[in-house]
Amino acid sequence: MRAILSGIHQKKSHQILELELIDVPFAVENLAIIFLEQNSLASINVPIHRNVHDNIIKVDIDPNDFIFDQLNLTEFAWQLYFSFNVENDRYLLQVESEYVSDRHQLSLSSYFVFDSDDQQRALFNIHAQAGADEFAINSINLTDAGIEVTGYSTINGQRVTDQTLTLEDRDTGDTLSYTATPTTLRGLFEVQVPIDEIRQDGHYELFIQYKYADQQVRQRVILARSLEGQSVLQPNAAGRLVQINKTYNNGIVITEIPSLTLGQKFGLVGTKAAGVGELLHQLNLKLNLQYMRRLFKAGHRPYEQTTIVFESFGGRQVSDSPLAIYDLFTKLYPGFNYIWSVDKEAIPYCKEHHIPYVKRRTAKWVRVLEKSQYWISNARFPAWVKKPKYVTYIQTWHGTPLKKLGLDIQNVTMPGTNTQAYHRNFVKEANRWDALVSPNDYSTQIFRSAFGFNNQILKVGYPRNDELINSKPEDITALKQAMGIPLDKKVVMYAPTYRDNQFAEKGKYTFELPFSLADFRDKYGKDTVLILRMHYLISNALDISQYSDFVYDFSSYPNISDLYLVSDMLITDYSSVFFDYAYLQRPILFYPYDYHLYKDELRGFYLDYEQDLPGKIAQNEDDLLAYIGDYLQTPDMRDDPKFTKFYERFCAINDGLSSLKVVNYVVHQIENNG
Repeated sequence: MRAILSGIHQKKSHQILELELIDVPFAVENLAIIFLEQNSLASINVPIHRNVHDNIIKVDIDPNDFIFDQLNLTEFAWQLYFSFNVENDRYLLQVESEYVSDRHQLSLSSYFVFDSDDQQRALFNIHAQAGADEFAINSINLTDAGIEVTGYSTINGQRVTDQTLTLEDRDTGDTLSYTATPTTLRGLFEVQVPIDEIRQDGHYELFIQYKYADQQVRQRVILARSLEGQSVLQPNAAGRLVQINKTYNNGIVITEIPSLTLGQKFGLVGTKAAGVGELLHQLNLKLNLQYMRRLFKAGHRPYEQTTIVFESFGGRQVSDSPLAIYDLFTKLYPGFNYIWSVDKEAIPYCKEHHIPYVKRRTAKWVRVLEKSQYWISNARFPAWVKKPKYVTYIQTWHGTPLKKLGLDIQNVTMPGTNTQAYHRNFVKEANRWDALVSPNDYSTQIFRSAFGFNNQILKVGYPRNDELINSKPEDITALKQAMGIPLDKKVVMYAPTYRDNQFAEKGKYTFELPFSLADFRDKYGKDTVLILRMHYLISNALDISQYSDFVYDFSSYPNISDLYLVSDMLITDYSSVFFDYAYLQRPILFYPYDYHLYKDELRGFYLDYEQDLPGKIAQNEDDLLAYIGDYLQTPDMRDDPKFTKFYERFCAINDGLSSLKVVNYVVHQIENNG
């Protein structure tokens, strides 16, 4: 039996701890969490009054209760134990951790961190006297535009406002001040400092001013973690270099240093050229599978520079949660090395967007995979890809499961495999994942059973959905303009799944639209457009040439979240897209035209399809057209009880910071392994 700390959520000034119980072989009663302070041996018993639901326990704590004046302690290290009764006997089980938090301020002079020790056991560390003159930022980087600083905009759940960053020259006392702006991630602020305003030979320390709890606060800026992975050197317009350094007490100093010598410049140019050449170079020789396997068996050593490989849908795209994590990583930690594993079809996209890549199934691809320290993917790597011991493999997966997965599929009918082989390969691959991202408790339970998975689960929500939570109306308008969608019309999105029984040969799937485009146009074509998003496994292109005035095919569009944002409603069948679309709290219509065949003969479902869905179910085309009209008149579903119940179960965990939580998890691993 195991008890795992899997998530923490703030509720006003309290923290809601979520613990997952695994392999519970018997009934447990009188549940409690016991916190044991390692230095003083003080203990706090927190009874669990709520019933255990799906083996998930929730505990409400106030971090201030874990600070006491005895023994003159200023730092507290609390271990967590799960306490329970089996019949008349009392047991203690030390809690493991699958969650590592950032530094969270309790007050101006205290903060706490949830961490784990080298055995992955949960720790709750509180620093009660951290110094009221310190403000811990999240990151600082030098870019072409200037100095970019990000930080949290709350203290113990209370908003911090009117942030102003000040650069103070410690030699002359001169100051430069800049006002903060919100970032695309809710809960963070950002300050941009033009690099050309840094004075020659200046030595600037960073300070911040803001309003908190009706008081004006001024503190020096600190960075609690190392500068590793962040961009700390950048030339300005005058050709001189601006540099970021840390002081002995975690403060930040920005200086302008003399220009490089001619020899140093040649060396720098050579290094950059070699790096670009290495990223763009690819072998034209087509390597067969046996050669690939031999290459993976060759001995490799990891790169000296921390290297993270990203892959989405087996290299077909640069998209989904891996892209959201990559975008934030490159913003906060540009000093790490990032490489995308892509197929030939995705290479033009990488070139157009200046994304470093390596072509899959080449000798260079093998070398990059084997020498990198981290893999981040949303699907499975081929079984013959060898994972070195020093690689941390983070699996983001690609959807909340509606249809049966992995070991839960009793009859696999996909081409190129059979049920036994599919199960065997699924479990073998899942055992290589060091951490698996989960969007909710429902998915966590399914992932454990369907994948045979017992490693770390990061229950932080899907990073790809951060965009849905953080986007603003002006962002949606800009997307529509870029995609050529009329601003004066409603947008209906149709995104069905593929059918396991609709394939002509291995890798070739077929599909036909199950409703009349002509009827749709007659009824709604004047003020509504239809966008299509077909599954990537459906290879034949739909002929919509007769309906190009109101139908848009975005099946190849790389970021499906953009399509969600521009749509006023979603039509789907069994695709898990509706779990993500629900974050927008807009109407969802289900059109399972082959429901009984799909349910009884193919995979089946985890949910009760007729009872648990957040929208109406159209049984035929007449229903479909009628319900579209109803939902177009109801753009906001927050007052719908059935939808609200669904939202609370599947979407409430995501606060728009999922990408940041995964980034922080990886950085924690890097620092521990460094």
